[in-house]
Amino acid sequence: MDLVTRQPTAAPVSAAVATRPGPLPRWLSVVFGLAAGAGLLLSFPPYDAWWLSPVSVALLAAAAHRRRLRAGFGVGLLAGLVLFVPLLDWTNIAGGWLPWILLSLAQATYLGLVGLASALLSPVVDRFRAAWPLLTGLLWVTQEALRDRAPFGGFPWGRLAFAAGDAPALRLAAWGGAPLVTFAVAAAGGAVVALAWRQWRRPGTWAAAAGFAAAAALIVAGPLVVPTAAPAGDTRTVAIVQGNVPRLGLDFNAQRAAVLNNHVRATEKLAADVRQGRAAQPALVIWPENSSDIDPLRDQDAAQRIAGAANAIGVPILVGTVLRTDVPGEIRNAGLLWLPVTGPDLHQVYVKRHPVPFAEYMPLRPIARFVSAKVDLVQNMLAGDTPGVIRTAAAVIGDVICFEVAYDGVVRDTVTGGAQLLAVQTNNATFNEAEARQQLAMVRLRAVEHGREALMVSTVGVSAFVGTDGRVYAETGFNVDATILRDMRIGGPRTLATRLGQWPEIAAVVVTLLVLSGAVLHRRRRRIMETTEAHGKTEER
Repeated sequence: MDLVTRQPTAAPVSAAVATRPGPLPRWLSVVFGLAAGAGLLLSFPPYDAWWLSPVSVALLAAAAHRRRLRAGFGVGLLAGLVLFVPLLDWTNIAGGWLPWILLSLAQATYLGLVGLASALLSPVVDRFRAAWPLLTGLLWVTQEALRDRAPFGGFPWGRLAFAAGDAPALRLAAWGGAPLVTFAVAAAGGAVVALAWRQWRRPGTWAAAAGFAAAAALIVAGPLVVPTAAPAGDTRTVAIVQGNVPRLGLDFNAQRAAVLNNHVRATEKLAADVRQGRAAQPALVIWPENSSDIDPLRDQDAAQRIAGAANAIGVPILVGTVLRTDVPGEIRNAGLLWLPVTGPDLHQVYVKRHPVPFAEYMPLRPIARFVSAKVDLVQNMLAGDTPGVIRTAAAVIGDVICFEVAYDGVVRDTVTGGAQLLAVQTNNATFNEAEARQQLAMVRLRAVEHGREALMVSTVGVSAFVGTDGRVYAETGFNVDATILRDMRIGGPRTLATRLGQWPEIAAVVVTLLVLSGAVLHRRRRRIMETTEAHGKTEER
């Protein structure tokens, strides 16, 4: 049975047009759109069915192919809603249902644009079937490039690359970062739809299908031979302290003293274990974001508590803290290096460069009050202006805070600045375990991308170490206290992805825009010709 159907035409058409397959039935396009969104959702943590990503891309491409532009946008939007509404449900915990739905709708709109562009490019892939994988990959990279930046600095959650934690394609991050991983996953989907979208009774179909099947298999499995960065020779023992919180949820902010005390006690216990030979002496201790929401530079009691922990363990502690200014309501989310005996090193402070709009600062605050009554709970978090390069006696740390791990440039800047290992300080107390695991998947990609061993440390979990091949070590549970240690290899050569930076993504976007511009011009020219032909026939009558 043929996958595609033919649409009857009222007027005579050329033989080439007559043999061209029409779109799927409308109901089947809707089903494919729903299935595409569901498959994409299941490819992300905590489900981790990564192989569904290319299948879902293929379903969306088929659903939009040869449809009107509005219909293509509609099936893409539908797929986006099925993906993002459940994927981002953790935002409902902190912000309420209306911001959650608005954010999900905004993200789904970008998949609507993918559907629209797929419909626009239908004549191209009909004529050049071999271009389908390439164009599909380019569309997805361009969509993510736009979504990662706009509006208000973008929101990269849900990138195809972040669902590739266990996929062979993850290794491609060492060559071209997240954009190349996304391109490979989407191109595999394009090869699948090119394989399936054909009239199987026509001569030569099976040979062409075999070619597309081989291409899909090569794109999916081929990256297994791509080498990841070899770990460096020198090692340092690093300790992660996950102190936990008394209660999950928005009450976190009312528990500042208790959360700080949890991390102090856990560090002092580690120090006791070291003295008694039950644990190795770390060279560095890292606490999570918000481990001290009390500004230790202004609060003497908090400073004494942190100093006691640093003196007990005898090595520097990278403290996740909130630094306040002289202006009420203004804060900075920071990683602050605290040394034994001498205290805070004010030359080794990283201030979060990419605060989250509507969560850590509030654009359009008067308008936002109509959306949520919790708007005024959000303070004005000031952005830092320098990369998170923290220099310690043990190693140079590339520090990024929470959602910053999703942004390519923020992480890369630490490595080009000299980082020998990557540290992601985060606080998942106001979200859930699914969000934490989605974040850990991003850390895995960054470790491969830059050839640096990495760690993620959370107040409540999930915390873990990650190797340069993306493997996860010593993973903690969620909503528990834990202290874990690992000998981390530091440094190493820069990967091709680090050296190239954003250039592969820029090249993909430029090519995509050129192709789309050509398709728009072709569509306009065809309409003019059809109008002229219809006018001529009218005059003949």
